[in-house]
Amino acid sequence: MSSSSAAFSMPEDNRASVAIDLGAASCRVSLLRWIDGRSRIEMVHRFANAPIEENGSMRWDLQAICHGIDRALRQCAKIASEGIRSIGVDGWASDYARLNAAGEPLSDPYCYRDPRTHAALQQVHQRISVERLYALTGVQPSAINTLYQLYADATAGIPADTPWVNLPEYILHWLGGERVAEYTNATHTGLVDFSTKNWSPEIFHAAGLDPGAAPKIVHSGTEIGRVRGPLAELPALRATRLIATACHDTASAIAGIDATANDWAYISSGTWSLVGALIDSPRNSEQARKKGFTNLGAAGNKTCFHKNVNGMWILHQCIEHWAQDGKLWTVPDLIQQAELAPTPVEALDLEDADLLLSGNMPARINAQRQRLGLDEMDESASNAPKFASLIFHSLARNYARVLEDLRTITGRHPECIYIVGGGSRNDLLNRLTEEATGLAVRCGEVESSTVGNLKLQLDR
Repeated sequence: MSSSSAAFSMPEDNRASVAIDLGAASCRVSLLRWIDGRSRIEMVHRFANAPIEENGSMRWDLQAICHGIDRALRQCAKIASEGIRSIGVDGWASDYARLNAAGEPLSDPYCYRDPRTHAALQQVHQRISVERLYALTGVQPSAINTLYQLYADATAGIPADTPWVNLPEYILHWLGGERVAEYTNATHTGLVDFSTKNWSPEIFHAAGLDPGAAPKIVHSGTEIGRVRGPLAELPALRATRLIATACHDTASAIAGIDATANDWAYISSGTWSLVGALIDSPRNSEQARKKGFTNLGAAGNKTCFHKNVNGMWILHQCIEHWAQDGKLWTVPDLIQQAELAPTPVEALDLEDADLLLSGNMPARINAQRQRLGLDEMDESASNAPKFASLIFHSLARNYARVLEDLRTITGRHPECIYIVGGGSRNDLLNRLTEEATGLAVRCGEVESSTVGNLKLQLDR
């Protein structure tokens, strides 16, 4: 188990709370308890997660995810003899389960990296323009969005009226809750009209989708039921409420920031780096669209205005490639060794679509360098620190460009940057970010999604 130092005010009902954080690489289940009047968070169980190959498709092993959660909740029930007052779930966006009449999954859900949506994106844009989609939703078009996945389902013969639910909300449904779409997660589908905060009839009609198949949208923090089934037979889980907190992990992570500055930016640093600021209302100007900014739901009826930057995915893919050659680099080791590497002159173009794909990332980096007329790098594992240095410097320089664009579009002038997620532990990248942006970096919780998830539960 691991623990967090995040502090909360003890509620009148001082039973424990559970935060389930679904990750594309691992899933974490954490328990908040009150010990001598003080909060304590323990990560009770963490289990690996990855897409599987199934009949030529990339899918999620939903049975394995549910098995891991069931095991974790049973552990939590043993630990929390005082009982568990609530459970919240957050996770990655866009992916969903399609359900039969009994509310059971028809199949394992597709992974957002499955290539089936690339053709779907082009076909949808022939029906409704990118400019119109952005004007309605404020969301950048991306092949991973639920909109394009649902369209791909239809072209594959799945009836449009087949009910669906995004994965964090599916877990709540599986535990006994209603089938809902929590607002922060719903905005990631590319199907929500931000002016009404509800599903967009225009987009559903243009894409040939059935609004009746979509779940109803609920606000962050909505109670949607109680734990039912075999888990409810455990004494600690007999009266446990299911809370749709901020079901998107980034929205939870931002909710978990204990900000003291008046004006601040954030970087949610992990597989992706999400660079932006919390604003009161969406910005859907043509300038914002062209600069790559997206508007996504945040807790408290606010908007996460940020740009997705290809993050530590690039380094992790490099590490996986070098492991095939027998060299097992770790991120901490590479951070330490990259400190000693020379500063690269040219940064990577992190928006290169080739760097979003999996497999032999060192070769993909060299292919870009070749296109730019730069010298190729030695791709062997012994040269890993230079690759890491290039990636870290490229990230920092990209963060600076994104924040300058944010200032121009919003008129905001952040005093500092809060970095949450795994990247908050990367001292080298944090220092490079301070140097590139001229802003102080303040490190938030590594498991900020869990902290935000629990904070929103306690607000109920």
